[in-house]
Amino acid sequence: MSRENDLPVAIVTGAAGGIGFATAMLLSMRGYRVVTCDLNPLSEPLPADSGWDQHLIADVSCVDDLLRLVNAASALGPIRALVNNAGVGLIKQVEDVSEAEWDRVLGTNFKSAFFATKHVLPYMKKAGGGSIVNVSSNAGLLPRAHDPVYSISKMALVGMTRSLALCLSCDNIRVNSVCPGPVSNTGMVDAELDRAEDREAAVKKVIAASPLASSQGRMITPEEVAESIAYLLSDASSMITGTAIAIDGGKSLGVPPADSWKSGLDS
Repeated sequence: MSRENDLPVAIVTGAAGGIGFATAMLLSMRGYRVVTCDLNPLSEPLPADSGWDQHLIADVSCVDDLLRLVNAASALGPIRALVNNAGVGLIKQVEDVSEAEWDRVLGTNFKSAFFATKHVLPYMKKAGGGSIVNVSSNAGLLPRAHDPVYSISKMALVGMTRSLALCLSCDNIRVNSVCPGPVSNTGMVDAELDRAEDREAAVKKVIAASPLASSQGRMITPEEVAESIAYLLSDASSMITGTAIAIDGGKSLGVPPADSWKSGLDS
């Protein structure tokens, strides 16, 4: 077997842009052969001289598409990493949510992570173990009033992370989650900001909601989230499983400092 076929393989869903793209790029530079998927094609060709091997057009809420993704990855070598990143938002109140919208959000954000995990398990067990990272949200740590179905899906993902971490530890498979937000240059956040009457004011409001982001005057970047994902996939985190790491500038900690709270009331 060639040395190339001995390299660990990583799967990243929702990788056409944002956190998924940054994660795939980082893993490909750190010794993984990477296979990705998204509903959309990449905005640029696969990077030359990297381990990013293949990008598939796929709907992660469709189990057949997930099987196609896992099969493509397994042909490259031992699957050691899975990043369930694909996600969609829904800003609607409960009484306005249709069954189709519920199915779309839960299917993309929650169901896909479960079945992607299910189908990589035989390959991770064969490889002697692996690491799975589910990309949740700060909405997975604290409920949000403006997008309850999205929040439900992300809280379910954190709960699944903990349950599967317990179930799979005997197979040396770790399961963790990251809970980012708000993150710049992602399709979901950009779409929400683009709908605002005053985009610049909307960006300032988003930054102000996260104490640390506010003090630095910027949003979180996809690359910062990718670094945390790469850490959870690495041997450096070999005794970490079942965690939910908030990468949200302190947004999920609670009420912000008094001066920020006062300025928010005045705005």
